[in-house]
Amino acid sequence: MTAAPAAFDPSTATIVIVTYNRSHLLTGLLTSITAMDPKPGRIVIIDNASVDDTTDVVESFREDIGTEIVYRRLETNTGGSGGFSEGMRTAYDLGAEWIWMMDDDVEVLPDGLARMGFWTPRFKSIQGRRYDYDGSEFYWQYRIAERMGIPIPFAPSGFDTSGYKEMNSGCFEGMFIHRSVVKQIGLPDPRFFIYWDDQMYGWLASRRTTAVIVDEFALRRTREIKQWDMGIRHMNASSNAYRFYIMRNRAYIKNYYRVHGVYNPVLFGLGTAMTFGKELIRLVFVERTVRGTSNLFRGLKEGGRLGRDRSWQPMPPLEG
Repeated sequence: MTAAPAAFDPSTATIVIVTYNRSHLLTGLLTSITAMDPKPGRIVIIDNASVDDTTDVVESFREDIGTEIVYRRLETNTGGSGGFSEGMRTAYDLGAEWIWMMDDDVEVLPDGLARMGFWTPRFKSIQGRRYDYDGSEFYWQYRIAERMGIPIPFAPSGFDTSGYKEMNSGCFEGMFIHRSVVKQIGLPDPRFFIYWDDQMYGWLASRRTTAVIVDEFALRRTREIKQWDMGIRHMNASSNAYRFYIMRNRAYIKNYYRVHGVYNPVLFGLGTAMTFGKELIRLVFVERTVRGTSNLFRGLKEGGRLGRDRSWQPMPPLEG
């Protein structure tokens, strides 16, 4: 990568961070932002009603971080989905041209913003790469099998000389998106609470613009997660809450697909069955247990109810 083109003004970028009861991780992220060059024009921190010392941590960085901090502490925990929806709304209302989304369990590399900014003259929905906790190169499943609504685990991991690959998905751990796209597709859907929300948002963005993952390392994960090494990729440990929402939120994907005219009941049902099977594999091979399957069934049941709600509407665009 060469220096970022003059067309990109880092002061027009806002970093959006969602945090919940992990002040020690937030401290690491904010410390890394202090060392960034260039820095963003603003940082928006959405606190999902933490009960630890998150507020004190944020206040301790205001003077030395080198850019403006906007802190919002929500009254209730709205999950990652609600946090990112509120964070994007706040950044958009404050006039951000570029919005860079991330959880609290990453650090930004010092030249991370410059690396992302390099691609802004060409693309408006950009995903950077990140290093995993152990320093290895993390493989993110950047393409989905659209009609099934699931990631393609064998999508090529290598890059050619262009330095990018088109994607039809998204990940809020590093999504870098222009306000014009946000204006067209609206905010992330807080109803997901956790899981599938960023995939859906990335898919919506890819229908409006050429979305890409670029061969630029911009983040590093700072939280160790129990994993099963499968070679090209890893399978992480999960939780009972995740298992419930993984299955329940398939209904929201179905509803979005119906609205956009791509819903195929047979192929989508196959995708749901494959998702269920994947979670069983995760239980056995990563968490070494079979307990937790009841949460998968609970999610399926609740998803069935949501999928039958014909009054459901997607998130509206922000135009006007």
